Amino acid sequence: MRLQMVDLQGQYQKIKNEIDTSIKNVLESAAFVNGAPVKEFACHLEKFMGTKHVIPCANGTDALQIALMALGLEPGDEVIVPAFTYVASAEVIGLLGLIPVMVDVDTRTFNVTLENIKQALTSKTKAIIPVHLFGQSCDMEAILDFAKRHGLFVVEDNAQAIGAIYTFSNGKRCQTGTMGDFGCTSFFPSKNLGCYGDGGALMTNDDVLADRARMIANHGQKVKYHHKVIGCNSRLDTIQAAVLDVKLKYLNEYNLARNEAARYYTSGLKNVEGLVTPEEKTYSTHVYHQYTLKIEGGKRDALKKFLEEEGVPTMIYYPLPLQEQEAFRKIARPTGDLSVSGELPSSVLSLPMHTELTREQQDIVMERIKKFVF
Repeated sequence: MRLQMVDLQGQYQKIKNEIDTSIKNVLESAAFVNGAPVKEFACHLEKFMGTKHVIPCANGTDALQIALMALGLEPGDEVIVPAFTYVASAEVIGLLGLIPVMVDVDTRTFNVTLENIKQALTSKTKAIIPVHLFGQSCDMEAILDFAKRHGLFVVEDNAQAIGAIYTFSNGKRCQTGTMGDFGCTSFFPSKNLGCYGDGGALMTNDDVLADRARMIANHGQKVKYHHKVIGCNSRLDTIQAAVLDVKLKYLNEYNLARNEAARYYTSGLKNVEGLVTPEEKTYSTHVYHQYTLKIEGGKRDALKKFLEEEGVPTMIYYPLPLQEQEAFRKIARPTGDLSVSGELPSSVLSLPMHTELTREQQDIVMERIKKFVF
């Protein structure tokens, strides 16, 4: 049995007729840019997320960039971002001439914490980008309260956690990506809600910010050939919107399948000495974009090599923290010792996780992990 980190082919086969029909309808309409499915998908995602505005765009990185542009930040302003995350979260900060202020993350959830954010605050701080890494929300109530007290914007990077629910202390429940000034997501094919190419979206409940983001994504224009601000060209293709509209109907089912697979992994691995299974917080559900272990005793690389030889694929997210990336050496401001972000790249290991994962496949993965001598 061939094991895969992600099985998009298997997922496609189950919804093949719906997908093929949706794509065929776009081909027959020839409305390849800004066709009706783009608006339809945005409306359906607004309803799913419980947010007023969804602004589709070309990819998740563009979503982050457009959000920062819409907030009116100026070169030299500081934006707080976790040091342990995918590069896009910090890349857009540097791209706009802003200063990425890198802070450490929690050793169990891998998410940025309020305590680390507090250490980074200066008079130049203008925004925070909390990244809901691997599928679980940051502690947004604490972050939002802090941001409000200090007049900071909050842009949620929700690329890995779409469908996760955060519960506030008063019982209010919100989807990740709908609590900050903006939420940004990616529809890269391997994401929990993925298209068959590139795609992304911004979410906001603020009418003014939504209007500005739409304008920026469309060359800075509301009326064709009349450009009010400097913008960019970032559109979700009609074919991708058609694919996403089909898959959105299955997102809850997909996330449930990921949760069931995660629980099975955890039940089988929680007592294996040398492994630390993922921690789930009471304030957030987890949609397990990745199922990521921590390997103790400096044996991560040996375990990865052993599993590869045994036919079990694994991935390391992320092998080099942002504070050590050459691209940020001259422009970033690291805060604190960043010890957790420095240690995680040598200890984390992600196992196969996708909607088509079977118990039989998981049994193979776990049996081979247990063969390794910790």
